[in-house]
Amino acid sequence: MKSVSLTAYPRSLIRRSGARKVRTIERVPAVIYGRHNAPQNLEINLKELEKLIHHAASENILVDLDVNGDPRPKRLALVQEVQHHPLHGKVLHLDLHEVVESEKVIVTVPVNALGDAAGVKTGGGTLEHVLYKLKVRALPKDLPEALEVDVTNLEVGQSIHIGDIKPPPNVEILGDKKIVVLSVAAPVTEAQEAAVVAAATEALTQPEMIKEKKEEGVAAPVTPEKGAAKVAEKAPEKPAPEKAEKKPERKK
Repeated sequence: MKSVSLTAYPRSLIRRSGARKVRTIERVPAVIYGRHNAPQNLEINLKELEKLIHHAASENILVDLDVNGDPRPKRLALVQEVQHHPLHGKVLHLDLHEVVESEKVIVTVPVNALGDAAGVKTGGGTLEHVLYKLKVRALPKDLPEALEVDVTNLEVGQSIHIGDIKPPPNVEILGDKKIVVLSVAAPVTEAQEAAVVAAATEALTQPEMIKEKKEEGVAAPVTPEKGAAKVAEKAPEKPAPEKAEKKPERKK
């Protein structure tokens, strides 16, 4: 990966109030950190930074950072994170990860499919892009901007796994070699489409049917007064005690 020059200035204004003041003079608050040096607060010209991002070929940008007034020579760094305003998209903050030329780093790069898959052209299949990004490990100068994968010979039912991708020189692709990155799925028939629609329709109507059944089986709530009345209605009446039959007196 080719590095580009970027000029920065030491920043003394910190916290939110300081960041707002920096932005009023058309500069972007930034910070650079790494394993070999302590973190440092910086500010970068907004127009220069926007131009750098606009012309970048990928999300990974390697910069030769020249900090104004710093006795150290240019420092090599990767753009780690760019924060944008959610409404107008203006750059709000920049994170830089300082790296060393002789040490390998791990970054995430996009995966680009090259060519038209044979299974799509002649078999009516669909190219499925399962993984759009992969992690790679390499020296900063050897980092690729993207991984290019040729799918021309990919037939219906075939897949390209991580282990099938040939990395650029001096680059290692990380991850399980059996994971699918690209594949060509078989065309969907009319019967399959009808089955999917039927299943979706059944899934939408089934809960309502169950709900109706539940509502039919639930008894209406009984208020205390009505409950007492019903109990009184159902309670069997106790038979009145029968009078004892009077025995005739014996004559003496």
